[in-house]
Amino acid sequence: MMYAIGGMVLVLALVTLLSTVEIVQAYEQRALTVLGSYSGLLDPGIHLIPPFVSRTYRFDRRAQTIDVPTQEAITRDNSPVTADAVVYIRVVDAERSFLNVEDYRRATALLAQTSLRAVIGDMELDETLSRRDEINRRIRTNLQGPTDEWGVDVEMVEVKEVLPTQGVLDAMEEQTSAERRRRAMILEAQGERRAAVETAEGERTANVLSAQGEKVASVLEAQGDAVSTVLRARAAESMGERAIVDKGMETLAAIGQGESTTFVIPQELTSLLGRYGEQLSGSDVQDSAALDSLAFDDDERELLGLDSVAEMLEPEAENGAEANPEWESTYESG
Repeated sequence: MMYAIGGMVLVLALVTLLSTVEIVQAYEQRALTVLGSYSGLLDPGIHLIPPFVSRTYRFDRRAQTIDVPTQEAITRDNSPVTADAVVYIRVVDAERSFLNVEDYRRATALLAQTSLRAVIGDMELDETLSRRDEINRRIRTNLQGPTDEWGVDVEMVEVKEVLPTQGVLDAMEEQTSAERRRRAMILEAQGERRAAVETAEGERTANVLSAQGEKVASVLEAQGDAVSTVLRARAAESMGERAIVDKGMETLAAIGQGESTTFVIPQELTSLLGRYGEQLSGSDVQDSAALDSLAFDDDERELLGLDSVAEMLEPEAENGAEANPEWESTYESG
């Protein structure tokens, strides 16, 4: 009997000792109540509290994540979407978290859900899909006011996914396909336009070159005709002069056979003899360079236009070479 009583006393002493000692971890704080009355916070370390009438509530001071369940919302342009998010919070005042809210994690999660639906409902569909940062910022702003009263700091909000419904996705896909077809048609039309411009430019250049070739051919043909005419005239003149000289020589030979010692020679004959005699050496007659030469003096070259052919063709070539860049610049500016 005495041993049983002693054992009970020992067990009671151990239980009392255990209920008296409270160990708080380095990353947490604990709220202490004695007989239901709030008695303060217990910081990290070992604390002695009244046994059997005390109770502690643990608050983790580390960053915590709250997964916001998927929410259905209607955008401002009446497009249904589903969205979910993650909220990162930290308890900064354990006393307010204990006294001002029953469950700060659940309260924060419910508030994040309503804020997510409200923010998406205030935006158009395209904005909800492209402006994630704006959604995060606005949800965090909506949460900060109430959570400050709960001793909780909202460090960050991240929207994980915003998805339109299947009907909206199908409509968006059709719109995207139509946009792609429109761009393809524009590119095809631009290609056809450029091809037409290049073809027209090629035809125009070919016509210019053909016209220039015909002009050059006409000029050279006319030039050849003129030179041929001059050369034929020179040849005829040369042959006429030689015939006169030969006839004059025969006449002189006939006169020389006469008995008279006085001769009357016409001035024209003496002039021809002088021109012809310049080409004589002894009794052999050399080819007359003056009669057979193909060279033209300055007056003849100017009359025939021999020096103006290149000058006449150079401006045409320059115009033909510059036509292409000028057309290209006009096309690009259009």
